[in-house]
Amino acid sequence: MVHHRPAGDYLFVISLILVQMLLAEAPAAAAPAAAPVAAPASAPVAAFATGPAASPASAGSRLRRWYLEYRNPAIHFLLGALLSAYTLFFFKSSSLLVSFGFMGVLVALLVANESARFKALGLPFKFALLGLCYLAFFAYVVPVLIGQTGLAVFLLSMAVGCVPLAAVAFLVARERKARILVPLACVLIFFLTFYLFRIIPPVPLSIPFMGVYHGVERTDAGYRLTHERPFWRIWHNGDQRFRAQDGDKVHVYFRIFSPSRFSDQVLMGWYRYEGGPKGRGWVLQDTIPIKIVGGREEGFRGYGVKTNYQPGKWKVEVETTDRREIGRIYFSVESVSTPLGLEARSFAAELD
Repeated sequence: MVHHRPAGDYLFVISLILVQMLLAEAPAAAAPAAAPVAAPASAPVAAFATGPAASPASAGSRLRRWYLEYRNPAIHFLLGALLSAYTLFFFKSSSLLVSFGFMGVLVALLVANESARFKALGLPFKFALLGLCYLAFFAYVVPVLIGQTGLAVFLLSMAVGCVPLAAVAFLVARERKARILVPLACVLIFFLTFYLFRIIPPVPLSIPFMGVYHGVERTDAGYRLTHERPFWRIWHNGDQRFRAQDGDKVHVYFRIFSPSRFSDQVLMGWYRYEGGPKGRGWVLQDTIPIKIVGGREEGFRGYGVKTNYQPGKWKVEVETTDRREIGRIYFSVESVSTPLGLEARSFAAELD
C-alpha cells in the first residue's frame, strides 16, 4: 500500500530534479554557437591547487559530478518505486476481467522503466511518468479525504493531480512550457478515457472476499454463513453450485475494504445468462444499493438476498455509484425437488 508521506516525498524529489534538468538546458539552447574561450594561463594551476583554500571548491565539484552522474538513475529508481506501489494497489482494487487494459499499461511502464533505452529518453517522457504518478496518487488520496467515490470526486482528483506540474509550467519560460504540459495532457487524456470506459479500478475500495450461501445471519460473534458445499470443493466460496429447493433464498455475502471515515454506497447487480452469441447474454435482473462504512480492518461486511430467481448461470457484480466494478462472483442455480418425508439437508456453517 502507498503511504501518503513517502509517496509525496518521492514526487517532490523527482519534481525538483526534473525542473533543474529542464532549466539547465536553457543556457545551452540560448547560445548554441558560442565560440570556445581559451582558458587563462592560471587555470591549470587553479585546477590542481592544493591547500585549505581549494578544498571547498574541490568538494563542491565532486558533489556536482556525483549529482550529474546519478540524478537520472535516481529519478527512475523513485519512479519505479511509485509505479510498483501503484500497480499493486490498483491490482488489489481491480476486477481483472474489467481493468486488464489499465493494469497492463501500468505493468508495461513498470518493466520499461528498468530498461536502459527507456531511461535514455528525453525529459518529456520523464514528465509524462511523473504526471502519471501525480494523477494516480491523488486518485487515491482525494476519495479518502472526501470519504466517497463518484464522477465529481474523480474529476476533482484529476484536477488536483494536475496542479503541481501546471504550477511548474507557469513559472518556467514560455519555450519550456510545452515540455511539461503536453506530456501531462496526454496522461490526463489517458486517465479520462479509461475512466469513461470504466476500466480504472475504483481505488481505494477493494473486495477481498465474496461468497454465495443459503443463509447469512448476523450474530454477536460475527456473520454466520450457511452452505451445502462438499468439503472437497475447496475452490468455491460457499454454494457457487446452488442447489435450490422451494423456499430457498440466494444470499451473496462480501467483505469490502474502505479507509476509515469512508462512507459511501455500492450497487449489487444480479445478472442471469440468457444465451449467446445470438441470445441476450448477461441480463440485469435486479440492483440492490448497499450503504458501506469504512474503518474495520477486515473490511465492511454486507450481503444481498434474492428470493425470486430461475435456474441457470448467474453472476453478481458489486460496483460504485459511477458504475466502476469492485468485484464479481459467478455461480449456478439448480432446481432440486424437495425430498419426501422428513429427510434433513446437510448444512455446514462458517463464522466471519
